[in-house]
Amino acid sequence: MHPLLQFTLDLFGSNQPTAPVDSAQVAIEIVASKPRSAGRPLAEINALASFCHPRANRETRLGDALVAFEFKRGGKRRTIGFSVGPEGLVVSAPKWVPLHEVDAALQEKSLWIIRKLGETAERHERLVAQQIEWCDGTTIPFLGAPVQVLLHSTPLVRGAAKAVLHSAADTAGQTLRLALPQAAAPEQIRDAVQVWLMQQARRNFIERLDHFAPQLQVQWRQLALSNARTRWGSARTDGSIRLNWRLIHFRQPVIDYVVAHELSHLRVMDHSPRFWDTVRSVVPDYAALRSQLKDEATPRWA
Repeated sequence: MHPLLQFTLDLFGSNQPTAPVDSAQVAIEIVASKPRSAGRPLAEINALASFCHPRANRETRLGDALVAFEFKRGGKRRTIGFSVGPEGLVVSAPKWVPLHEVDAALQEKSLWIIRKLGETAERHERLVAQQIEWCDGTTIPFLGAPVQVLLHSTPLVRGAAKAVLHSAADTAGQTLRLALPQAAAPEQIRDAVQVWLMQQARRNFIERLDHFAPQLQVQWRQLALSNARTRWGSARTDGSIRLNWRLIHFRQPVIDYVVAHELSHLRVMDHSPRFWDTVRSVVPDYAALRSQLKDEATPRWA
């Protein structure tokens, strides 16, 4: 592998440091692919898998796949970079790098690129399958278990909460009863469920912060709920913690990993081996839980 090829996967922010770059080496750029052959048999074209970035300006064939990718140049870059995200492959390179080694560079890492593109496509399909239809009887995940949402045309109890979780007597699951009429708009149902989930998330997060902080010998001072799409949490040296309320969809051990992760930053503000040892001291199986957080699809809120 060429020492100056750089690869990232933009699905979940990687916490692992990238390898240092030797600036004395000559950078190799991802270059434009050769034009599609007009004489390629139609059957062959139809047999190829296809990955197309919406802003693609170059295309190449990698194994049994056609990959149309976005190619960008940056004056401050000293290496090439591969980035595989929800939209597809993005390749970045310095302005001064020539285009003659494109095929060699792409082919060298074709297996990695195709694997990441495939994983991204599969994850997108799971996300689409997780689209919630906001209506009476819909199901949402809560702490890793399905909860059915039911509407009630009259308030549950005057002055009480507008959403109440019940254990379903006739099923193995639970129901969330909302004080909303049957004719409630999808947006009303969605907003009511979100308010309830955020309340549950805050309560859960505070309990787990208080559980892990003494074990890590740190003190958290403030909790804020985040609505970020790609980041699950953050921590500041002043003891402020931000956690994504959507974590409440996951099982408790996964939530515990994120909570312990952010609290560990109050001791080690980087992702060095010492940091991961700190996380491991309270969550020994953090690596498996971290993988679950990356791989499991959360519901799509629309």
